[in-house]
Amino acid sequence: MSLKNVRAFRRSLLDWYRRYGRDLPWRGTRDPYAILVSEFMLQQTQVSTVIPYYNEWLYRFPDFAALARASENDVLHAWQGLGYYARARNLHATARAIVNRRHGRFPRSVEQIRQLPGIGKYTAHAVASFAFNESVPIVESNTARVFTRLFNFRKPIDSDMGRKRLWQNAAMLVPKANALTYNSALIDLGALVCVPRQPKCGVCPVKKFCRAKNPETLPVRKSSPRTKRLIENHSLIVSRSRILLQKADRSWRGLWILPLLQKSPANQQSIYKGIFPFTNHRITLNVFAQRQHKIDRRLQRWIKINSLESIPIPSAHRRALRHLLNGHRQNYMTVDR
Repeated sequence: MSLKNVRAFRRSLLDWYRRYGRDLPWRGTRDPYAILVSEFMLQQTQVSTVIPYYNEWLYRFPDFAALARASENDVLHAWQGLGYYARARNLHATARAIVNRRHGRFPRSVEQIRQLPGIGKYTAHAVASFAFNESVPIVESNTARVFTRLFNFRKPIDSDMGRKRLWQNAAMLVPKANALTYNSALIDLGALVCVPRQPKCGVCPVKKFCRAKNPETLPVRKSSPRTKRLIENHSLIVSRSRILLQKADRSWRGLWILPLLQKSPANQQSIYKGIFPFTNHRITLNVFAQRQHKIDRRLQRWIKINSLESIPIPSAHRRALRHLLNGHRQNYMTVDR
Protein backbone atom coordinates (compact mmCIF):
# COMPACT_ATOMS: atom_id res chain seq x y z
CA MET A 1 0.00 0.00 0.00
CA SER A 2 1.46 3.36 -1.02
CA LEU A 3 2.00 6.18 1.48
CA LYS A 4 -0.85 8.11 -0.13
CA ASN A 5 -3.20 5.13 0.24
CA VAL A 6 -2.08 4.55 3.83
CA ARG A 7 -3.06 8.10 4.72
CA ALA A 8 -6.40 7.74 2.92
CA PHE A 9 -7.00 4.42 4.69
CA ARG A 10 -6.44 6.03 8.10
CA ARG A 11 -8.73 8.96 7.28
CA SER A 12 -11.56 6.67 6.18
CA LEU A 13 -11.15 4.46 9.23
CA LEU A 14 -11.09 7.38 11.69
CA ASP A 15 -14.08 9.09 10.06
CA TRP A 16 -16.05 5.88 10.50
CA TYR A 17 -14.87 5.43 14.10
CA ARG A 18 -16.01 8.91 15.10
CA ARG A 19 -19.54 7.98 14.04
CA TYR A 20 -19.77 4.31 14.99
CA GLY A 21 -17.04 3.52 17.53
CA ARG A 22 -18.10 1.74 20.71
CA ASP A 23 -18.38 3.60 24.01
CA LEU A 24 -16.47 1.23 26.31
CA PRO A 25 -15.64 2.04 29.96
CA TRP A 26 -11.88 1.56 29.60
CA ARG A 27 -11.81 4.08 26.74
CA GLY A 28 -12.67 6.89 29.13
CA THR A 29 -9.35 6.65 31.00
CA ARG A 30 -5.63 6.89 30.38
CA ASP A 31 -4.82 5.17 33.67
CA PRO A 32 -2.42 2.29 32.84
CA TYR A 33 -3.81 0.23 35.72
CA ALA A 34 -7.42 0.41 34.49
CA ILE A 35 -6.33 -0.28 30.92
CA LEU A 36 -4.19 -3.24 32.00
CA VAL A 37 -7.16 -4.70 33.90
CA SER A 38 -9.33 -4.45 30.78
CA GLU A 39 -6.68 -6.06 28.59
CA PHE A 40 -6.24 -9.02 30.95
CA MET A 41 -10.01 -9.52 31.19
CA LEU A 42 -10.55 -9.25 27.43
CA GLN A 43 -8.17 -12.13 26.67
CA GLN A 44 -10.44 -14.90 25.32
CA THR A 45 -13.54 -13.21 26.80
CA GLN A 46 -16.27 -11.20 25.08
CA VAL A 47 -16.67 -7.48 25.73
CA SER A 48 -20.26 -7.85 26.98
CA THR A 49 -19.10 -10.35 29.61
CA VAL A 50 -16.14 -8.24 30.69
CA ILE A 51 -17.89 -4.89 31.31
CA PRO A 52 -19.64 -5.74 34.64
CA TYR A 53 -16.57 -7.57 35.92
CA TYR A 54 -14.36 -4.61 34.97
CA ASN A 55 -16.54 -2.09 36.79
CA GLU A 56 -16.81 -4.26 39.91
CA TRP A 57 -13.06 -4.98 39.89
CA LEU A 58 -12.15 -1.28 39.84
CA TYR A 59 -14.59 -0.68 42.69
CA ARG A 60 -12.93 -3.39 44.81
CA PHE A 61 -9.33 -2.81 43.66
CA PRO A 62 -9.10 0.79 42.35
CA ASP A 63 -5.32 0.86 41.79
CA PHE A 64 -2.13 -1.19 41.87
CA ALA A 65 -1.67 -0.61 45.60
CA ALA A 66 -5.15 -1.92 46.48
CA LEU A 67 -4.68 -4.99 44.31
CA ALA A 68 -1.20 -5.66 45.71
CA ARG A 69 -2.60 -5.61 49.28
CA ALA A 70 -5.38 -8.08 48.46
CA SER A 71 -5.07 -11.77 49.24
CA GLU A 72 -4.99 -14.32 46.44
CA ASN A 73 -8.29 -15.66 47.77
CA ASP A 74 -9.97 -12.26 47.34
CA VAL A 75 -8.47 -11.79 43.87
CA LEU A 76 -9.62 -15.19 42.61
CA HIS A 77 -13.06 -14.67 44.15
CA ALA A 78 -13.47 -11.37 42.28
CA TRP A 79 -12.36 -13.08 39.06
CA GLN A 80 -14.59 -16.15 39.30
CA GLY A 81 -16.84 -16.55 36.29
CA LEU A 82 -14.28 -15.09 33.85
CA GLY A 83 -12.27 -18.33 33.69
CA TYR A 84 -8.59 -18.73 32.74
CA TYR A 85 -7.58 -17.88 36.29
CA ALA A 86 -3.88 -17.60 35.47
CA ARG A 87 -4.80 -14.13 34.17
CA ALA A 88 -5.94 -13.07 37.65
CA ARG A 89 -2.82 -14.47 39.28
CA ASN A 90 -0.59 -12.69 36.75
CA LEU A 91 -2.46 -9.41 37.23
CA HIS A 92 -2.05 -9.78 41.00
CA ALA A 93 1.67 -10.51 40.58
CA THR A 94 2.06 -7.48 38.31
CA ALA A 95 0.45 -5.21 40.91
CA ARG A 96 2.86 -6.48 43.56
CA ALA A 97 5.81 -5.99 41.21
CA ILE A 98 4.75 -2.40 40.47
CA VAL A 99 4.35 -1.59 44.18
CA ASN A 100 7.36 -3.47 45.54
CA ARG A 101 9.93 -3.08 42.77
CA ARG A 102 8.87 0.06 40.94
CA HIS A 103 7.56 2.19 43.83
CA GLY A 104 4.06 2.25 42.32
CA ARG A 105 5.16 3.62 38.94
CA PHE A 106 4.03 1.78 35.81
CA PRO A 107 6.68 1.67 33.05
CA ARG A 108 6.06 3.51 29.79
CA SER A 109 8.27 1.55 27.40
CA VAL A 110 7.05 -1.62 25.69
CA GLU A 111 10.27 -3.41 26.65
CA GLN A 112 9.82 -2.72 30.36
CA ILE A 113 6.09 -3.49 30.28
CA ARG A 114 6.84 -6.90 28.79
CA GLN A 115 9.02 -7.77 31.77
CA LEU A 116 5.95 -7.78 34.05
CA PRO A 117 4.25 -11.13 34.90
CA GLY A 118 1.99 -12.57 32.22
CA ILE A 119 2.32 -9.65 29.79
CA GLY A 120 3.02 -10.59 26.20
CA LYS A 121 3.68 -8.53 23.11
CA TYR A 122 0.07 -7.58 22.37
CA THR A 123 -0.79 -6.54 25.95
CA ALA A 124 2.39 -4.46 26.24
CA HIS A 125 1.64 -2.69 22.95
CA ALA A 126 -2.01 -2.16 23.90
CA VAL A 127 -1.18 -0.50 27.24
CA ALA A 128 1.55 1.62 25.65
CA SER A 129 -0.91 2.75 22.99
CA PHE A 130 -4.07 3.26 25.06
CA ALA A 131 -2.44 4.67 28.21
CA PHE A 132 0.48 6.62 26.76
CA ASN A 133 -0.57 7.14 23.11
CA GLU A 134 2.65 5.50 21.93
CA SER A 135 2.86 4.90 18.19
CA VAL A 136 2.97 1.09 18.34
CA PRO A 137 1.01 -1.50 16.35
CA ILE A 138 -1.40 -3.98 17.91
CA VAL A 139 -2.33 -7.43 16.67
CA GLU A 140 -5.15 -9.34 18.40
CA SER A 141 -8.05 -11.39 17.05
CA ASN A 142 -9.99 -8.47 15.55
CA THR A 143 -7.07 -6.58 14.03
CA ALA A 144 -5.46 -9.81 12.77
CA ARG A 145 -8.64 -10.55 10.83
CA VAL A 146 -8.64 -7.04 9.34
CA PHE A 147 -4.99 -7.27 8.29
CA THR A 148 -5.30 -10.70 6.65
CA ARG A 149 -8.21 -9.47 4.54
CA LEU A 150 -6.75 -6.06 3.82
CA PHE A 151 -3.56 -7.64 2.44
CA ASN A 152 -5.17 -10.92 1.28
CA PHE A 153 -2.69 -12.72 3.52
CA ARG A 154 -3.18 -16.47 3.15
CA LYS A 155 -0.48 -17.94 5.38
CA PRO A 156 -1.52 -19.41 8.76
CA ILE A 157 -1.62 -16.58 11.28
CA ASP A 158 -0.81 -18.95 14.13
CA SER A 159 2.55 -19.87 12.58
CA ASP A 160 5.77 -18.04 13.47
CA MET A 161 6.06 -16.59 9.99
CA GLY A 162 2.39 -15.61 9.90
CA ARG A 163 2.59 -13.77 13.23
CA LYS A 164 5.75 -11.96 12.12
CA ARG A 165 4.15 -10.79 8.87
CA LEU A 166 1.00 -9.58 10.65
CA TRP A 167 3.04 -7.44 13.02
CA GLN A 168 5.03 -6.06 10.06
CA ASN A 169 1.82 -5.12 8.25
CA ALA A 170 0.40 -3.54 11.41
CA ALA A 171 3.59 -1.48 11.92
CA MET A 172 3.39 -0.21 8.34
CA LEU A 173 -0.09 1.27 8.92
CA VAL A 174 0.10 2.70 12.45
CA PRO A 175 0.34 6.53 12.45
CA LYS A 176 3.05 8.53 14.20
CA ALA A 177 0.43 10.55 16.08
CA ASN A 178 -2.91 9.66 17.67
CA ALA A 179 -2.20 5.92 17.61
CA LEU A 180 -4.59 5.53 20.55
CA THR A 181 -7.62 6.47 18.46
CA TYR A 182 -6.38 4.66 15.36
CA ASN A 183 -5.84 1.36 17.22
CA SER A 184 -9.24 1.65 18.91
CA ALA A 185 -10.83 2.21 15.50
CA LEU A 186 -9.04 -0.81 14.03
CA ILE A 187 -10.29 -3.06 16.84
CA ASP A 188 -13.87 -1.83 16.38
CA LEU A 189 -13.69 -2.33 12.61
CA GLY A 190 -12.87 -6.00 13.24
CA ALA A 191 -15.48 -6.35 15.99
CA LEU A 192 -18.38 -4.63 14.18
CA VAL A 193 -17.79 -4.85 10.41
CA CYS A 194 -14.92 -7.17 9.45
CA VAL A 195 -16.48 -10.00 11.47
CA PRO A 196 -15.47 -13.68 11.21
CA ARG A 197 -18.08 -15.57 9.17
CA GLN A 198 -20.16 -12.98 7.34
CA PRO A 199 -18.11 -9.79 6.97
CA LYS A 200 -20.23 -6.71 6.28
CA CYS A 201 -18.26 -5.64 3.23
CA GLY A 202 -21.15 -3.53 1.91
CA VAL A 203 -20.79 -1.04 4.76
CA CYS A 204 -17.01 -1.31 5.29
CA PRO A 205 -15.43 2.16 5.38
CA VAL A 206 -12.11 0.87 3.98
CA LYS A 207 -13.48 -1.54 1.37
CA LYS A 208 -11.65 0.17 -1.49
CA PHE A 209 -8.30 -0.65 0.16
CA CYS A 210 -9.09 -4.35 0.72
CA ARG A 211 -7.43 -6.96 -1.51
CA ALA A 212 -9.34 -10.01 -0.27
CA LYS A 213 -11.27 -11.91 -2.96
CA ASN A 214 -13.06 -14.19 -0.48
CA PRO A 215 -12.79 -12.43 2.88
CA GLU A 216 -14.95 -14.99 4.67
CA THR A 217 -12.17 -17.57 4.14
CA LEU A 218 -9.64 -15.46 6.03
CA PRO A 219 -7.76 -15.64 8.29
CA VAL A 220 -6.13 -19.00 7.65
CA ARG A 221 -5.05 -21.05 10.65
CA LYS A 222 -3.16 -24.29 11.05
CA SER A 223 -5.44 -27.28 11.53
CA SER A 224 -6.82 -27.28 15.05
CA PRO A 225 -5.84 -30.15 17.36
CA ARG A 226 -8.55 -32.66 18.11
CA THR A 227 -10.59 -31.89 21.18
CA LYS A 228 -9.49 -34.05 24.12
CA ARG A 229 -12.36 -35.57 26.08
CA LEU A 230 -11.56 -35.95 29.77
CA ILE A 231 -13.55 -37.26 32.74
CA GLU A 232 -13.19 -35.95 36.29
CA ASN A 233 -14.81 -37.68 39.25
CA HIS A 234 -15.48 -35.74 42.43
CA SER A 235 -17.19 -36.44 45.74
CA LEU A 236 -19.94 -34.68 47.65
CA ILE A 237 -19.50 -35.00 51.42
CA VAL A 238 -21.73 -32.96 53.72
CA SER A 239 -21.79 -32.82 57.52
CA ARG A 240 -23.85 -30.57 59.79
CA SER A 241 -24.32 -27.68 57.34
CA ARG A 242 -20.72 -27.99 56.18
CA ILE A 243 -19.25 -29.35 52.98
CA LEU A 244 -15.82 -30.80 52.33
CA LEU A 245 -13.89 -28.92 49.64
CA GLN A 246 -10.39 -29.26 48.25
CA LYS A 247 -7.97 -26.55 47.18
CA ALA A 248 -7.04 -27.18 43.56
CA ASP A 249 -3.35 -27.45 42.71
CA ARG A 250 -3.52 -27.82 38.92
CA SER A 251 -5.68 -26.05 36.33
CA TRP A 252 -7.73 -24.21 38.95
CA ARG A 253 -4.83 -23.58 41.33
CA GLY A 254 -5.90 -21.58 44.35
CA LEU A 255 -9.63 -22.20 43.88
CA TRP A 256 -11.83 -24.54 45.93
CA ILE A 257 -13.37 -27.57 44.24
CA LEU A 258 -15.25 -30.71 45.22
CA PRO A 259 -12.74 -33.37 46.42
CA LEU A 260 -11.19 -35.28 43.56
CA LEU A 261 -11.68 -39.03 43.24
CA GLN A 262 -9.02 -41.08 41.49
CA LYS A 263 -11.70 -43.29 39.91
CA SER A 264 -15.47 -43.61 39.91
CA PRO A 265 -16.86 -45.71 42.79
CA ALA A 266 -17.84 -49.23 41.81
CA ASN A 267 -21.56 -49.96 41.44
CA GLN A 268 -22.56 -46.37 42.20
CA GLN A 269 -24.41 -43.87 40.03
CA SER A 270 -23.27 -40.27 39.95
CA ILE A 271 -25.70 -37.75 41.45
CA TYR A 272 -24.58 -35.00 39.09
CA LYS A 273 -23.02 -34.82 35.63
CA GLY A 274 -21.92 -31.60 33.95
CA ILE A 275 -19.97 -30.95 30.76
CA PHE A 276 -17.79 -27.89 30.32
CA PRO A 277 -15.39 -26.93 27.49
CA PHE A 278 -11.91 -25.46 27.56
CA THR A 279 -9.87 -24.27 24.57
CA ASN A 280 -8.74 -27.70 23.36
CA HIS A 281 -10.52 -30.14 25.64
CA ARG A 282 -13.93 -30.99 27.01
CA ILE A 283 -14.38 -32.23 30.55
CA THR A 284 -17.22 -34.32 31.95
CA LEU A 285 -17.63 -33.63 35.67
CA ASN A 286 -19.18 -36.49 37.64
CA VAL A 287 -20.11 -36.09 41.31
CA PHE A 288 -20.69 -39.05 43.64
CA ALA A 289 -22.21 -39.01 47.12
CA GLN A 290 -19.56 -40.29 49.54
CA ARG A 291 -18.95 -41.01 53.20
CA GLN A 292 -15.45 -40.16 54.32
CA HIS A 293 -13.98 -39.89 57.82
CA LYS A 294 -10.32 -39.27 56.95
CA ILE A 295 -9.50 -36.10 55.04
CA ASP A 296 -6.31 -34.70 53.53
CA ARG A 297 -5.69 -31.76 55.85
CA ARG A 298 -3.06 -30.29 53.53
CA LEU A 299 -5.62 -29.61 50.80
CA GLN A 300 -9.12 -30.25 52.16
CA ARG A 301 -11.27 -28.17 54.52
CA TRP A 302 -14.78 -28.25 55.94
CA ILE A 303 -16.58 -25.13 54.68
CA LYS A 304 -19.89 -23.82 56.00
CA ILE A 305 -22.50 -24.10 53.26
CA ASN A 306 -23.83 -20.62 53.97
CA SER A 307 -20.36 -19.16 53.32
CA LEU A 308 -19.78 -20.74 49.89
CA GLU A 309 -20.54 -17.48 48.06
CA SER A 310 -17.57 -15.81 49.75
CA ILE A 311 -14.86 -18.19 48.54
CA PRO A 312 -13.42 -18.63 45.00
CA ILE A 313 -14.95 -21.66 43.26
CA PRO A 314 -14.70 -22.31 39.50
CA SER A 315 -17.97 -21.95 37.61
CA ALA A 316 -18.30 -25.67 36.79
CA HIS A 317 -18.08 -26.66 40.45
CA ARG A 318 -20.26 -23.79 41.63
CA ARG A 319 -23.00 -24.90 39.22
CA ALA A 320 -22.72 -28.44 40.56
CA LEU A 321 -22.89 -27.23 44.16
CA ARG A 322 -25.94 -25.06 43.55
CA HIS A 323 -27.72 -27.90 41.79
CA LEU A 324 -26.91 -30.46 44.48
CA LEU A 325 -27.37 -28.31 47.57
CA ASN A 326 -30.41 -26.32 46.50
CA GLY A 327 -32.50 -28.69 44.45
CA HIS A 328 -31.54 -32.22 45.37
CA ARG A 329 -30.76 -32.38 49.08
CA GLN A 330 -32.30 -35.81 49.32
CA ASN A 331 -29.60 -37.22 47.05
CA TYR A 332 -26.47 -36.40 49.03
CA MET A 333 -25.26 -38.32 52.05
CA THR A 334 -24.15 -36.88 55.35
CA VAL A 335 -21.41 -38.07 57.65
CA ASP A 336 -21.60 -37.64 61.42
CA ARG A 337 -18.63 -35.99 63.08
